[in-house]
Amino acid sequence: MSAGHGTTTGPLPVGQFAQLIQHTVKNDPMFQHQALAGEISQWSVHNGNIYFTLRDDVGQMSCVIWRSARLNIDPAVKVGSEVIIIGSLDLWPKRGNLQLVVSKIQPVQTLGALEETKRQLVETLRNEGALDVPSRPLPSLPKHIAIVTGAGSAALSDMKRLMANRWPNLRTTIIGVLVQGDQAPREIVRGLAITRDLARPEVAQRLGLPPVDAVIVGRGGGSPEDLWAFNLEPVVRAIMASTVPIISAVGHEQDHLVSDLVADVRASTPSNAIERLVPDQHSVLMLMDELDQRLEASVQRRLQELRQQLALLTSQLKHAPGKGVYRAKEVLSALSGRLTRGVDASLARQQQRLVALQATLQAAHPKRVLERGYTMIQDDKGRVLTSAASLEQGQTVNLQFADGHASADIHTIEPKEEQP
Repeated sequence: MSAGHGTTTGPLPVGQFAQLIQHTVKNDPMFQHQALAGEISQWSVHNGNIYFTLRDDVGQMSCVIWRSARLNIDPAVKVGSEVIIIGSLDLWPKRGNLQLVVSKIQPVQTLGALEETKRQLVETLRNEGALDVPSRPLPSLPKHIAIVTGAGSAALSDMKRLMANRWPNLRTTIIGVLVQGDQAPREIVRGLAITRDLARPEVAQRLGLPPVDAVIVGRGGGSPEDLWAFNLEPVVRAIMASTVPIISAVGHEQDHLVSDLVADVRASTPSNAIERLVPDQHSVLMLMDELDQRLEASVQRRLQELRQQLALLTSQLKHAPGKGVYRAKEVLSALSGRLTRGVDASLARQQQRLVALQATLQAAHPKRVLERGYTMIQDDKGRVLTSAASLEQGQTVNLQFADGHASADIHTIEPKEEQP
């Protein structure tokens, strides 16, 4: 081997290197669920699987559609068709072949018609001035979040896990809806109507909840058709009607929907929506400590400055002529009054801020949740169990109530079925 070209790992078995490439491309989002355009050539069917080449003037890629996905193929697709595919890169180590595993394929003209409808809606909104409406800021410490997304979806699971890590027991209302298919627009509009009701103080008070002060609407990734409900006018108008700040969190970073244009905030993914809306509780507690220290230091610094002024005036009084004594006393009295009022006002402002932060933290305390009738389940090591998947038959668990605890044995486990 040439001395001018070093190696990083030594000689690897070629099969191991092929497996490393496979692992890399299958775990890199850049190579997964990509929308690609090109012309079909070399179309063939073998053992129910479809093999073809996607090409353009610059390059080409081998593609496969497994027989389990053949129901998604438009009959108009054939050799010579200009198509758009959704595909993920994979490598077969035994033969060293890179190929795109295609999950969706559509003729360009089909998506072209959808894109034209989307373009017309955007133009209508622009003419109405709807795209120029200033965005509302997200609450710095949300008290009640509503999430409109697919019930039991992977996107919802990711959001719930991230919320539990960032701000445990944050009050959240999940509104499960269909997020793809013919019924999706109606379902999403229904879910957003519920969030508007929950944002009304009188409705929230009747339910014993704080009003919803922020909404997340969206879903995980998919093909353009899977995401298309968020490009339709009924859904867009329902987002515009939100009375509180709303985040559009649809698909991945490369997906751009009309819902993103009218929402107050566009999140690249559902998880990103949680990161932008839900503060990290540990960081907030650190900020409170810092504010408390800064408050004390500020008050002490101001007191020191005023004491120095008083000392200077006192010194001047001792040496002042008689006619200036009265005036100096007036100044001294005024400064003393300003000192008292300034310190009192500063303390009051900072104490109000700390009280507000403490009230928010108190409301989120697990004990408050238990007092509302909820139960916290822990295993024999004290770990909190948040999912049916973490339970085992015959397992003994500890049930924490507001006024005590109990033990129970798990007899049956029934996971909730996921919806698309």
